[in-house]
Amino acid sequence: MFANLTDRLKGVADRVRGRGRLTDENIEEAVRDVRRALIEADVAVPVVRDFVSRVQQRAVGTELNRSLTPGQAFIGMLHQELVAALGGDAAPLNLRQQPPVVILMVGLQGGGKTTTSGKLALHLKDQLRRKPLLVSLDTRRPAAMLQLARIAGQIGVDCAPASPEQAPADIARQALDQARREQAEVLIVDTAGRTRLEDELLDELRMLSGLLSPAETLYVLDSMAGQDAVNAARAFAEALPLTGIVLTKTDGDARGGAALSARAVTGQPIKFLGTGEKLVALEPFVPERMASRILGMGDVVGLVEELGQKVDREQAERLARKVGKGQGFDLGDLREQLQQMLGLGGLESLLAKLPLPGGVSPDKLAGQVDPRAIRRQIGIINSMTPSERRFPKTINGSRRQRIAAGAGVGVPDVNRLLKQHEQMQKMMKRFSKGGLQRALRQMPAGGPRFPGR
Repeated sequence: MFANLTDRLKGVADRVRGRGRLTDENIEEAVRDVRRALIEADVAVPVVRDFVSRVQQRAVGTELNRSLTPGQAFIGMLHQELVAALGGDAAPLNLRQQPPVVILMVGLQGGGKTTTSGKLALHLKDQLRRKPLLVSLDTRRPAAMLQLARIAGQIGVDCAPASPEQAPADIARQALDQARREQAEVLIVDTAGRTRLEDELLDELRMLSGLLSPAETLYVLDSMAGQDAVNAARAFAEALPLTGIVLTKTDGDARGGAALSARAVTGQPIKFLGTGEKLVALEPFVPERMASRILGMGDVVGLVEELGQKVDREQAERLARKVGKGQGFDLGDLREQLQQMLGLGGLESLLAKLPLPGGVSPDKLAGQVDPRAIRRQIGIINSMTPSERRFPKTINGSRRQRIAAGAGVGVPDVNRLLKQHEQMQKMMKRFSKGGLQRALRQMPAGGPRFPGR
């Protein structure tokens, strides 16, 4: 989401780092570049004006630490102001109430409320170990009710029954009673939306807010919708006691201004980011980490947390034990590793959390790993017999032709996969003999090759 803003601010940082000292003149120049970068990122003009003013005041009035270069000092100031603009401290969900705790999801139609409601339920169930109940009050769009029920089934969470013929208030009361009976700890309420703001919608939401007394009222904001959505966020904040914002579609090519603008115009913290289409693609928003990512410093802590959630730990430990005992690394093991790579989802979001050198973007790096090539390799391995996967050396010319035909690829593709497996197998043998350092020294320049390249 912040790729363009990151590139621009990286350029500012590089120029300032080259200065021997900070002067009023080069501070003014750097601040002007920051202002331009924020405006291009579609940040609201009043927010830009306030942010740039604070950065300039801090830079001009601060005595530099002798241990820092002028460039380091300026980037540090910029980072601190970005953290403040994004909300300062992380704002977790308020769940310290008598259950069932009600979370009211509001926003415009098409912003992603229904999917986000499902993602939040999964986050509560898997990460916070809470028992959620979902309910849809969107009586104007029956498809939304069906969609939420389908999502609930996918993630193993109950969904309260609802009908378009019922009044939203009646559905809400029934869902609240069901949550109490079934001892659900959190009730997530997906409300109706509109393509534009209407008094009727806001009146209905006010009524529901009074009826349910939600602990959290979250505004779901499409990060790709630009300033129109931010203006809508202001209207929702004036009509309802909002407690936070969820930014959706942050894995797209949005310019990132919504994150900075929404926080400023509503006065409420961003609590979650929707980082992809999969139901697991929801992450808590941490301003300090996001500021580091915007400035190209990466977010290694967030990366470790995300990998910890997505990587099959039991499978990894099983492979480690197998290799440690010198039992080899067969094609079945390779298939498992390739499937895990696909399971990581959007590589761009993972790479965005790494501190990459200047001129290297996560999109460019992710483009070097072709998911289709990984799927082709998995297809090739699936075309083999169990015996062939365990003993690749038995795969002769006629077998290679059969495997290629079964996978719908050419024989050279099969040969390439077997060659890559052979190289990986040799490396694993070095690991099993305690030769990790020796294996690392013998790796080809530029590191290991990605599959399919």
